[in-house]
Amino acid sequence: MVALQRQRLIPHLVVADVARAVEFYKRALGAEEDTRSALENGGEPACVALRIGPAMFHVCDVFPEGGCGPEWEKHSHVSVTLHLEVEDCDHVLARAVAAGAEVIFPPRDMSWGDRYARIRDPFGHEWSFAHSGTQQQRFAA
Repeated sequence: MVALQRQRLIPHLVVADVARAVEFYKRALGAEEDTRSALENGGEPACVALRIGPAMFHVCDVFPEGGCGPEWEKHSHVSVTLHLEVEDCDHVLARAVAAGAEVIFPPRDMSWGDRYARIRDPFGHEWSFAHSGTQQQRFAA
């Protein structure tokens, strides 16, 4: 088995419109652009690396040569929820909805002590947000 040199996981979200998705993630989640790569013809970005705090994820174009084309779109479905620990779950959810997200699970105080919510972005990816409750709230249950 090969040892990993870096201990980091970077999700890649495949979308049909990278530029639109990048703008959504910037507006909805406060993402900041790290790097971008364009197709050889110098057109629209093919992949953009974004950061939310220390976390990084890539937004990539449908790329048939790389196995992400019409067949991928036909068979893809959401099987992962990307989770962000945030300062204020309700605020982040409202910001995402204002940018075009759909609420899947409205903000709720959960039994484990977090305030938690989940959305589906305009590209079909699900995101959850949570912030920790106070120590008093955590142990009151």
